[in-house]
Amino acid sequence: TPSKGSISYSVQQKELSKDEAPYRIALASPYLELVEELTALEFLNFHLKFKAFISGLTPLSLLALAHLEDARDKQIRNFSSGMKQRLRLALALASDVDLILLDEPTSNLDPQGIQWFQQLIKEYREERTLIVGSNFSEAETGFCKHQLELKDYK
Repeated sequence: TPSKGSISYSVQQKELSKDEAPYRIALASPYLELVEELTALEFLNFHLKFKAFISGLTPLSLLALAHLEDARDKQIRNFSSGMKQRLRLALALASDVDLILLDEPTSNLDPQGIQWFQQLIKEYREERTLIVGSNFSEAETGFCKHQLELKDYK
C-alpha cells in the first residue's frame, strides 16, 4: 500500500509552483474557520486581497447571492450555522479559481438552503473542476458526472 507520494498542480499544461497553487483553489467545509470578528462585508473585502471573484461579482452581489444582504454589517460570530455555510459555499463558488473542493456542502443547511446550493452549483460550476467530499447524499452529488467510493479502495 503506498504511504507517500507527491501532488503537482498545472493549468493548461503549465505546472504551478507550490506558492501559486493556493490562489487557484477554493475550499468550503463546515469546519472551515471564518474571521468571526469581521462583518460579512469586511470579510469579503478581506478575501478579495487574496482571490478575485469571477467576472461580474462584487462583495455586495455575493452577499445577495448568499441571501445575506441584510447581514452585511453583522459580525460573522452572530451568524447561524446555516448562514456561515452559505457564506463559505458562495465564496468558494464565486472565487476565480480552477479547482473547487467542497466537503459535506449541505451540512447546516435547511431544505431551502439545500435548494439554494443546488441552484448555485448549476450557475457557477462551469469550466472548473469541482470535487465533493460527501456521504453520497443525492443533494450533494446529484450533479456529479463521476463518483468514487473510497470503500472500494480499502
